[in-house]
Amino acid sequence: MITIISGSSRQDNNTRKVALEYQRLLKDQFNEAAVLYALDDISVVKRDEAFVLSEQSYLIPATKFIIIMPEYNGSYPGILKLMIDNTDVKKVWANKKVLLVGVSTGRAGNLRGMEHLTGSLLHMKMLVHPNRLPISLVDQLLDTDKKFHDEGTLKAIQAQLNEFILF
Repeated sequence: MITIISGSSRQDNNTRKVALEYQRLLKDQFNEAAVLYALDDISVVKRDEAFVLSEQSYLIPATKFIIIMPEYNGSYPGILKLMIDNTDVKKVWANKKVLLVGVSTGRAGNLRGMEHLTGSLLHMKMLVHPNRLPISLVDQLLDTDKKFHDEGTLKAIQAQLNEFILF
């Protein structure tokens, strides 16, 4: 099972739009189902009964993760770090594979945030796919239907997903 984590708790965020595009592309072009774990839908502030239930439903069963995260202050969002810290690290993350996607309206596509998170994921014994994709100017790359219209971006995502499926 692939779980796509949309790493922003802000409402109407671009990260969720990108996560939904990844989910659609996995299904339509690779015949791979993926579930969405969106931090704007799930409260991750404390490890309560609802959090444990979501962990059991979406995180523990996953064999692979795609983490899509926006750039917040030159790194990744604190809410994503809080979610990770509240999980049972050994059951959720250890020895599983992960693909990282950075999202920003600026020009660096959250390269620094992906690097920061990579260090933490490696510490948790995750296998991080080397093709970490920064998506810059995301607000200009999505059309009114919230789909990527830029051919170069679509080709980069398709290549990344193809590699990750084989990973």
